[in-house]
Amino acid sequence: MPLLSAIVDYIDAFTDYSGRILAWLCLAMAALTALIVLLRYGFNIGSIAAQEAVIYMHGALFMLGAAYTLKEGGHVRVDIFYQRFSTRTQAWINGLGGIIFLLPLCAYILGISWSYVTESWAIRESSPEAGGIPAVFLLKSLVPLMAISLFCQGLAEVLRNALFLVEGEA
Repeated sequence: MPLLSAIVDYIDAFTDYSGRILAWLCLAMAALTALIVLLRYGFNIGSIAAQEAVIYMHGALFMLGAAYTLKEGGHVRVDIFYQRFSTRTQAWINGLGGIIFLLPLCAYILGISWSYVTESWAIRESSPEAGGIPAVFLLKSLVPLMAISLFCQGLAEVLRNALFLVEGEA
């Protein structure tokens, strides 16, 4: 069991570190948005690349932030009955939910997005807009990265619940 606990701790640490970096991305996205508005309405200067950069940051924030949100318990759940269950029953529900729903969904997203992303990389897909960012393939790469990071954190959650059920401690 110490190995499983170490795996959970390692995945949690990685997810926590990633989430903290993404928090700074949120600040950068807000600053860039403010700059775009200032340049456009204050100086009549527009930039497609800057606008697309905000879209890229927004995509990265939500796609890569999914695992951190799971770790912090921030995903929406219907807990009309769940909140009244014992901690042990909640661990069963969380563990089985991860095994039955979350992990297969992540594997499906990874599998279904793989050719979508590799084809984009093969042609080095770029923005259709003149002056846009010539790296749409990087944006599309966020889909399998999200699936992988969410799968890892989902695995950590399943293992954490299994450890709780076996050892009886949080």
